[in-house]
Amino acid sequence: MSSQRTCPRCHNAALDTEAYAELLGWYLGDGHLARGRGEIWVLVITNDARYVNLNQRLLDLMQRVKPHGHPNSRRRLGCVATQIGWVHWPCLFPQHGPGRKHERPIVLDPWQEQIVRKHPGALLRGLFHSDGARVNNWATRVVAGAPKRFDYPRWQFSNRSDDIHAICQGALDLLGIAWRRSSPKHTSVSTRAGVARLDATIGLKS
Repeated sequence: MSSQRTCPRCHNAALDTEAYAELLGWYLGDGHLARGRGEIWVLVITNDARYVNLNQRLLDLMQRVKPHGHPNSRRRLGCVATQIGWVHWPCLFPQHGPGRKHERPIVLDPWQEQIVRKHPGALLRGLFHSDGARVNNWATRVVAGAPKRFDYPRWQFSNRSDDIHAICQGALDLLGIAWRRSSPKHTSVSTRAGVARLDATIGLKS
């Protein structure tokens, strides 16, 4: 059976589950499926052109999830669209559907949940590197009778879908990383221990 027709879901073909978990995070953040020629679907993930290493990593992840495939990148205004065609992308991303993700339910299938439980860090890497940022916050405290400014880092995941936030928060729980829903659009990791753990797990964007 050709690699074009061999699917981990339809034919029980091998799947690099760690690469898939990370690619799933990217898909939930900045990815979508588009119709290609005939029966082909095209997975497209758009990312800021500044992050050269991440855009190369996307090519590698797609290659690992679809061996013998030929992913490619196209430069657009300020961003890079990385894509690869396959008949079976809807099998691997059953969250695909009409409309924007935040306007419809986004729920993982049981087999996806099993992969996320095995590789929560990989999922978080995809989520935070697509729709997240590591920012510097500050607060003031009174020390010896005078106000003093303290700067501290924080990770923020930004998305308009409550369901995708719940998926992100569940993965953080699996790693014991404290989080809070800091606004309707943001899940934040602000504790020193949590930021350090997330830094070590997903790395910085580059």
